[in-house]
Amino acid sequence: MANVFDNWERLVRVTLQREQLRSTGQGHERTSSGLAGAVPPSLGRTTNIDAILQAADEIQDEDPNVARIMCEQAYSMAQNLDPNSEGRGVLQFKTGLMSVIKQKLAKRGGARIDRNRDLERLWEFYQLYKKRHRVDAIQREEQKRRESGTFSANFGELELRSVEMKRVFATLRALVEVMEALCKDADPDGVARLITEELRRIKKSGAALSGELTPYNIVPLDAPSLTNAIGVFPEVRAAIYALRYPEHFPKIPEDFEVPALRNLDMFDLLEYAFGFQKDNIRNQRENVVLCIANEQSYLGIPIEAQPKIDEKAITGVFLKVLDNYMKWCKYLQMRVVWNSLEAIDRDRKIMFVSLYFLIWGEAANVRFLPECICYIFHHMAKELDAILDHADAKQAASCMLEDGSVSYLNRIISPIYEAMAAEAARNNNGKAAHSAWRNYDDFNEYFWSPTCFDLGWPLRKESKYLSKPKLKKWRTRGKCSFVEHRTFLHLYRSFHRLWIFLILMFQGLTIIAFNHRNINLNTFKTLLSIGPTFAILNFVESCLDVLLMFGAYSTARGMAISRLVIRFFWFGISSVFVTYVYLKVLEERDNPNSDSFYFRIYIIVLGVYAAVRLFLAIMLKFPACHSVSEFFDKWSFFQFFKWIYQERYYVGRGLFERTTDYLRYVSFWLVIFACKFTFAYFLQIKPLVQPSNIIVGLKTLNYSWHDLISKNNSNALTIASLWAPVVAIYLMDIHIWYTVLSALVGGLMGARARLGEIRSIEMVHKRFENFPEAFVKTLVSSQTKRLPIDRQSAQDSQDMNKTYAAIFSPFWNDIIKSLREEDYISNREMDLLTIPSNTGSLKLVQWPLFLLSSKIFLALDLAVDCKDTQADLWKRISKDEYMAYAVQECYYSIEKILHSLVDGEGRLWVERIFRDINNSILEGSLVITLNLKKLQVVLNRFTALTGLLIRNETPELSRGAAKAVYDVYEVVTHELLSSDLREQFDTWNILARARNEGRLFSRIEWPKDPDVKEQVKRLHLLLTVKDSAANIPKNLEARRRLEFFTNSLFMEMPSAKPVSEMIPFSVFTPYYSETVPYSLSELQKENEDGISIIFYLQKIFPDEWENFLERIGRGESTGDADLQQSSSDSLELRFWASYRGQTLARTVRGMMYYRRALMLQSYLERRALGELEDGYSRANLPTSQGFEISRISRAQADLKFTYVVSCQIYGQQKQKKAPEAADIALLLQRNEALRVAFIHVEESSANDGKILKEFYSKLVKADAHGKDQEVYSIKLPGDPKLGEGKPENQNHAIIFTRGEAIQTIDMNQDNYLEEAMKMRNLLEEFRGNHGLRRPTILGIREHVFTGSVSSLAWFMSNQETSFVTLGQRILANPLKVRMHYGHPDVFDRIFHISRGGISKASRVINISEDIYAGFNSTLRQGNITHHEYIQVGKGRDVGLNQIALFEGKVAGGNGEQVLSRDVYRLGQLFDFFRMLSFYFTTVGYYVCTMMTVLTVYIFLYGRVYLAFSGLDYQITREAKLLGNTALDAVLNAQFLVQIGVFTAVPMIMGFILEQGLLKAVFSFITMQLQLCSVFFTFSLGTRTHYFGRTILHGGAKYKATGRGFVVRHIKFAENYRLYSRSHFVKAFEVALLLIVYMAYGYTDGGSASFVLLTFSSWFLVISWLFAPYIFNPSGFEWQKTVEDFDDWTNWLLYRGGVGVIGEDSWESWWDEEQVHIQTLRGRILETILSLRFFIFQYGIVYKLHLTGKDTSLAIYGFSWVVLVGIAMIFKIFTFSPKKSSNFQLVMRFIQGVTSLGLLAALCLVVAFTDLSIPDIFASILAFISTGWAILCLGITWKNIARTLGLWDSVREFARYYDAGMGVLIFAPVAFLSWFPFVSTFQSRLLFNQAFSRGLEISLILAGNKANTQF
Repeated sequence: MANVFDNWERLVRVTLQREQLRSTGQGHERTSSGLAGAVPPSLGRTTNIDAILQAADEIQDEDPNVARIMCEQAYSMAQNLDPNSEGRGVLQFKTGLMSVIKQKLAKRGGARIDRNRDLERLWEFYQLYKKRHRVDAIQREEQKRRESGTFSANFGELELRSVEMKRVFATLRALVEVMEALCKDADPDGVARLITEELRRIKKSGAALSGELTPYNIVPLDAPSLTNAIGVFPEVRAAIYALRYPEHFPKIPEDFEVPALRNLDMFDLLEYAFGFQKDNIRNQRENVVLCIANEQSYLGIPIEAQPKIDEKAITGVFLKVLDNYMKWCKYLQMRVVWNSLEAIDRDRKIMFVSLYFLIWGEAANVRFLPECICYIFHHMAKELDAILDHADAKQAASCMLEDGSVSYLNRIISPIYEAMAAEAARNNNGKAAHSAWRNYDDFNEYFWSPTCFDLGWPLRKESKYLSKPKLKKWRTRGKCSFVEHRTFLHLYRSFHRLWIFLILMFQGLTIIAFNHRNINLNTFKTLLSIGPTFAILNFVESCLDVLLMFGAYSTARGMAISRLVIRFFWFGISSVFVTYVYLKVLEERDNPNSDSFYFRIYIIVLGVYAAVRLFLAIMLKFPACHSVSEFFDKWSFFQFFKWIYQERYYVGRGLFERTTDYLRYVSFWLVIFACKFTFAYFLQIKPLVQPSNIIVGLKTLNYSWHDLISKNNSNALTIASLWAPVVAIYLMDIHIWYTVLSALVGGLMGARARLGEIRSIEMVHKRFENFPEAFVKTLVSSQTKRLPIDRQSAQDSQDMNKTYAAIFSPFWNDIIKSLREEDYISNREMDLLTIPSNTGSLKLVQWPLFLLSSKIFLALDLAVDCKDTQADLWKRISKDEYMAYAVQECYYSIEKILHSLVDGEGRLWVERIFRDINNSILEGSLVITLNLKKLQVVLNRFTALTGLLIRNETPELSRGAAKAVYDVYEVVTHELLSSDLREQFDTWNILARARNEGRLFSRIEWPKDPDVKEQVKRLHLLLTVKDSAANIPKNLEARRRLEFFTNSLFMEMPSAKPVSEMIPFSVFTPYYSETVPYSLSELQKENEDGISIIFYLQKIFPDEWENFLERIGRGESTGDADLQQSSSDSLELRFWASYRGQTLARTVRGMMYYRRALMLQSYLERRALGELEDGYSRANLPTSQGFEISRISRAQADLKFTYVVSCQIYGQQKQKKAPEAADIALLLQRNEALRVAFIHVEESSANDGKILKEFYSKLVKADAHGKDQEVYSIKLPGDPKLGEGKPENQNHAIIFTRGEAIQTIDMNQDNYLEEAMKMRNLLEEFRGNHGLRRPTILGIREHVFTGSVSSLAWFMSNQETSFVTLGQRILANPLKVRMHYGHPDVFDRIFHISRGGISKASRVINISEDIYAGFNSTLRQGNITHHEYIQVGKGRDVGLNQIALFEGKVAGGNGEQVLSRDVYRLGQLFDFFRMLSFYFTTVGYYVCTMMTVLTVYIFLYGRVYLAFSGLDYQITREAKLLGNTALDAVLNAQFLVQIGVFTAVPMIMGFILEQGLLKAVFSFITMQLQLCSVFFTFSLGTRTHYFGRTILHGGAKYKATGRGFVVRHIKFAENYRLYSRSHFVKAFEVALLLIVYMAYGYTDGGSASFVLLTFSSWFLVISWLFAPYIFNPSGFEWQKTVEDFDDWTNWLLYRGGVGVIGEDSWESWWDEEQVHIQTLRGRILETILSLRFFIFQYGIVYKLHLTGKDTSLAIYGFSWVVLVGIAMIFKIFTFSPKKSSNFQLVMRFIQGVTSLGLLAALCLVVAFTDLSIPDIFASILAFISTGWAILCLGITWKNIARTLGLWDSVREFARYYDAGMGVLIFAPVAFLSWFPFVSTFQSRLLFNQAFSRGLEISLILAGNKANTQF
């Protein structure tokens, strides 16, 4: 047993050593030692064991005895709390802690311990510790500061010691707690009495001790903080004062606990009355304080001694927070809680706002139900109103529990949550039909009707709303107002106006075309047929309304059902009546003696109906008539028709824009319509009129097969085969016209917005002179601009330019510094890019040296060669303005430096020489006064001087510098000056005497003034740097960022407010389990080619790797293995790599730039606080030095900016000691303003043995020790994940955000300091004029930073960039339909949290959760804008498989959107033109994509029909109609879309706009050479497959694509599994159609015409089949190909089983592929779709030479007999002898005889019949397609196949089909792999040259390594 204990001790010691290594950065864990970071949650929740152990570690070196005492006390506390060690990890913790205590005892060497003196030792150490750290003095200073309300001089010193002070206070607090516990059992007359008195004193006045350690988020409200300056801001103090508890409020019982250091406030009453959780109270108290303070800061900072909040600020917050509640009350025609706004005082306004936030903050998943929140608030506000009217506070009855306590969570939220959870359990993990369960929207829309008050208050648990469905029962509670049935019919129902319009226009154009454009009375009467069509189509829509509402009739509102019934009967009757009357009109037309009675009736009916529809449309949709419509609402008659015309919901009201915006997007669509219908008429419809008439008239056509339909029906199917592709193109080509016009308009708008004006580094150089002024006018607030400038002298433009440069320089330099920190530039480049402060005595503006580099040398050459006058020389120099600047600066700097270096006679010489030169300049005689050819010598001497002066002074250097000055004197006097001046200086007595005596320049004054030292360094660089400025910076990313930033300075944006007045905002990032930073093992892990991530990054970013090594002080030859020897360098290496990937570390760094920018801006604004002056003084010019440690600037930034990362499973990761948890903790340590929210799960055992789980939403930050400090912990009613994971993750943590705006950032994004400086400008857009309504979402552009990874990444980057720039530019203006497409949009936080949040979370239907925020915002009268002067970085998928999974997810999400109520309502409630914009930019895009592919099928199946029937040849021969006419062009028009020509137009326009024409052409050609058309065509198939399958069968789900670097080879089997059903099967079908058409079809132009017609179809086939292998790294390497084949065959032949996944077995994969076919409707649709494959056998059998011209059905029947025979033979050959071991020999004999017989029979048939070899191949094609059809039917009706015992046969058939398809795909890949150059070409195609070279080198090295191992 002793050995076991000793082993445990050794294990503990090893653990402690590992912890210490990790604390230095060599491991993953954060700073921690001992067991301080390993306290189990069950112990740490109610005790401070963790803090006590941390304090013990802190004082271990000072006093080991005291450390031992504290560890023993921690053990005692753990033992008392959990004596049986039942909690998770408690036993291990206690055992480890005991081992640590034993170690501490062992160090005493066996000396006896007197535990009776432990308390005395603690007291003595406590006294010494306080004295050593001046704790009492600090407390007195804090008290003085709090009383005066100002900062003392000592506060600046305390700022720098804030972290140390926090640690001191933490240690003191732990000591106090241990002393308090020990003195309970001690002698009260001894030291315990002193301790008791100390404890009493601390509780009375220990503000510092308590305040610094009381957890808080931003504002320390429960106790004042010494190190946080935010509490002294006047607006914050005023907001806190506004929350004070008023005297006239009811009295709260005295036993109610309030922290000693905080006064009673309004939140205490709300906590007492309603039972809100304490941390919810604390959280929302801070939230309300910040809301009020920031609202006040916008109105003006209070300047009173006791600042107070303006009434306008209170009212502003009140109206914003409760806006949705007031609208809800108005909609339900119900009075709000208060009588009127004027009737309630400010205290009640604050109370109502606080109550709403508390209700929302603890609502958990109910936050997705905004109107439910309104319902709860309505009743609780009434209760609060009643409570406030009493003298004594009472507890609310609605929150009263059975035990007499109050709990809002248990009484109000839990019942609603439990009902939602029960419904969510019915969705079968997203597989159940949407109609089978209620989602979040159903629960919320219950409150859109007055019947919601049937729910009662307190909530009636027996109400139907709260009823819990039984899982076994099909349905217990219907949907609310909409049912998401899975059908394509939603497309017609939601956008019926579009389809009706297109159908009517097609009908009208066709009628005109068939009447040869003769518009007469008969044609007019024919055109009037659109009347019945319109009525019938509306009736169809009303039928769909009735049909698709099935499932909600039992619970929908009576009025909604009444409307459906009325519309159904109205449209039904009207369609019958109009059709009947029109038929009578046609009869009248045929009767020449008719009096046209019915025609007149018909005209009157149509006129009246059209007038009523037009009137209602104008009233409801035209913006200018909206007020008139509201006026007519008082008439019930008008209300009735308005209600029939358009459903009325709580959302979707007022979806109109101002008239000017309306006219813009109407004009946009009118242009599209003009182009579309002109194209449709002249190039689609009109060319088919004459062919159609002739085909109908042909009666003698001989069909080559047994025709069942078309022969005796005017060749109907022939007509259909010709018109079907045209109709399909007609329905989808409007999207092409939209794409083209949007590209043109978007390009013009971008040019107008001045995008792309600065598109190269050369342009940056040329326009740099304008940057300071532009920067100051746009990005600098008026408060920063207040500089001490003499206004009279400032009129000079030069002085103003210098002023602008002085303001601009600290910002620009910090940008350059950030580029250096990110390793985009080197130290030398940083020196050249840095701009001087321009605050010195030089009169001219000093520009960065990269603008002036080499200019001196060029000017020197001009001077040396000068043979003209001084004016001519200066004119030539001034042609380059920066050359002129360089010459002037060099001249003035030399004067200033020389003047500062010398004194006495030397200074007289300097003054006189420059006076003479200045005089000669004024006289224009410089070229005479100076010998310019000697300037080079002078500059060489001065360069030598500056080279000495830039170093630190030594006696030797001082003597050298004096000699260098003398050399300058000699050269200037005796070589540079003219002979006259030379004689004057030589005969100057004072100078001659000093020279003769050796005093001249014998001693110099070494530069000590910072301004002079800066001048010396700068002049030295100016005289030595000869590089061209065009190469600085060299890094392309640094160039891009500087180009965009400088370009944005000239774009229109709101002016910047001071930081104190700006809109506050939060950044919000959801995170699950992605990479935080890369670990060393991840960086070094090599793939099969020996390529690691770090190697890959070094080759892709070679210059950044060199800059990184330079930054950490390592040489260029340093390898990553060398860096691991240093803990700090290895940590830097991890972050360097992580900052180039898609990691959370990169995102956090980028988003924290916001804080850095705000700190810098705030620091330079010099906000007035305490004794500081407002603005600048003469001695305090703007400088950024020290801004990062300024407590005021940090506090100001924290007041305006919050960053919350919602790490959903961080709690579980910590419990499991996962590396991600340690890495997140490391990020917390490195970013003090970072907050992490997560879900914490606590498990406990119930009496019956069940495990009970409690869920908490927690917020943590890093404490003084770098450990997690829990700020808030709010209990949840249950598991928060009822819906989609990401929105649920956002929802639980959104309560911890602050401010009026919230920016949603994904964890694969980045940000830049220069862009962060523009954030306050962007936020001002919320107050700007962007239409009828203020913006609620601000869209900003993204830069995809993964474009350089590979060619695929570049394609994806360009595609994405086109959408997020030009695409969204058009959507926002003029179309006004921009939605939220993901990150990084900025939300109006108050608007959205009071309306359901920033996303929707219902399972599956909201899989694309982001866009629903845009839908919701628009429906609730929001306004979404787009702004391009600011950008955020974004990572995208970089491998084909990643891209396919991502596009599959998005396409599936769009499929679900088709079914959603949001899309339905927007499609119904938008005006017609805005509806068009919405449709074609959301689900319509995917519909048109699918139609593009379907058009290929329709065209080819039509051609195959003509080929099989033999009509194509006969029609061409008899009528010559299908030859070289426009018809072929019409039928092939869709192929241009296929190859991406039109879809590439926006991308090309974006290139031209932002890169210039030449670069755009070059980029586009490069993309084509890298096979971008293959990629985009492949993506077309991806989107089509997932979009269509989602609507048909469902199955949309989140697909984790991974965000790493794709440098590994993807195996053939993996690609086959992913793309088999989405691409390969469809490609083979198209190939089969093309082969059949090629074999049996006829084209008048022969092979050339066939190639033109089918080229792009073959291109589609090749792209879909081989793109996964073309874009697969090392896809054509022979060794890989061999390995892939082995892997694929193993996978194909391996039989599945229980627990075998699809990646290992074909059978398991095949079963998984059929899962989506579950419903009867889906099986019927699959059956219908599968029937198309039977056409091949039916057509080919009549084309065989064997059958001749026989067209009887018997021929087709005989073919089935042959097919059955082949199937039986197949069964014989595939019969497994293992199943019948007794007949193995017999079976082999039968198989052999059958083989010989089959071969003989085939030879005889070929020899003695007309069967030919081509017939055999044709028959094979026919039977393959029929077999596939049978296979599809067998899979569809799986249960029937199983019942019949055919399932095994079906599976074997499927295996052979997959084997065959795989071989056909693999064969070309294997063939190309034979040629080594193909693999090399592919590597160059996929990756840039640096990586390709690196790849080859790596292979060589790997080979050498392998050789040395043998």
